[in-house]
Amino acid sequence: MRENLINISPEPHSLDVVYRGIALVVLIFSVFFLQGCGRYKPYEPHPELIGFTETGRASFYALHFQFRRTASGERLNNLAMTGAHRTLPFGTKVLVTNVKNEKSVTVTINDRGPFIKGRIIDLTRSSFSKIGDLDSGTIKVKIEVVK
Repeated sequence: MRENLINISPEPHSLDVVYRGIALVVLIFSVFFLQGCGRYKPYEPHPELIGFTETGRASFYALHFQFRRTASGERLNNLAMTGAHRTLPFGTKVLVTNVKNEKSVTVTINDRGPFIKGRIIDLTRSSFSKIGDLDSGTIKVKIEVVK
């Protein structure tokens, strides 16, 4: 009677089969993911955009956005020379010039915005401070795509 209660079959346990299946799925996913990473193509500027200019107001990011993800997937770093534009492609280099004092800074577009009427670019605090006073909040600027 005791012999019927003990299972001595050589078949693998059902959990072993599940774990092997999961491992196989993870392996296949990893291979496809790594293949996609190998195809990274660096940003190449659109030749027709070089020289594009726009005039409007610039603002800067609030401190609470520090290290949050931007629309491009990068983390916002207020010490970097980056900015947000509604339509320019990510990676575009833009020369931002303060109309009042003629100071300028080159930033890389890595986010979308600003979405407030009259504003054409959001800058990091560092890049904004190079061309204007942070206490002013916004300044009138001219932007020009350089690369």
